[in-house]
Amino acid sequence: MVNFETFRNFALALPEVKEAPHHQKTAFKVKGKIFATFNHEANRCCLKFNLVDQDVFSRLFPNVVYAVPNKFGGHGWTLVQYTHIQADILKDLLHVAYCHVAPPKLSALVIAHNLA
Repeated sequence: MVNFETFRNFALALPEVKEAPHHQKTAFKVKGKIFATFNHEANRCCLKFNLVDQDVFSRLFPNVVYAVPNKFGGHGWTLVQYTHIQADILKDLLHVAYCHVAPPKLSALVIAHNLA
């Protein structure tokens, strides 16, 4: 089962990630840009995808992965019920969100590591 420490370890293992508070949540940033937030109270996290990835993941994991139900969802912000998803899948989702936000050189490091 995924908990905050698992999520945090996955996020902080990515290159140049910083953890910071963000509106009563914990945010994970790369180069000052948020790619993930963790909401302890709601048992969910929020990840930044492009709209195609958001659609694909929402279809693969209905009722577990879904667009934020406001204007932010239309920009790729996606909620994940982390207690209902396997740790390895959540790690992959975090990697996709990171690569969407990170500069190309940092994204390339993650992609190369995942393919190795």
